[in-house]
Amino acid sequence: MKTVEEFFRHIYERFNARDIETVLAAMHEDVLWANGMEGGHVRGREGVRAYWTRQWAMIDPRVEPVGFSVGPEGETIVEVHQVVRDLSGNLLVDQMVGHIFRVEGGLIRRFDIRGA
Repeated sequence: MKTVEEFFRHIYERFNARDIETVLAAMHEDVLWANGMEGGHVRGREGVRAYWTRQWAMIDPRVEPVGFSVGPEGETIVEVHQVVRDLSGNLLVDQMVGHIFRVEGGLIRRFDIRGA
């Protein structure tokens, strides 16, 4: 049995490797996922797949978790170092952000970005 931190470290590692199937398998079928590029949320695994496919065709985001905590309602808060480059490798964003996850039955049910 993985700890919460191990679970999320694996998810971030697989996201950075663009292993979409492994990351989607860790989500609830009807996941609600923050759309960091356009605002709002996308719904469901297929919505996340379409969002990431579109995103990765335009930019190269990398996210490294640097801290974990539990929020007041039991949500997992991950402090993340986010580096975004264009497809030519030019730096667009280098910042710390907060990712908020709600997990049900071992699957990610909702993902939000703090302040978004």
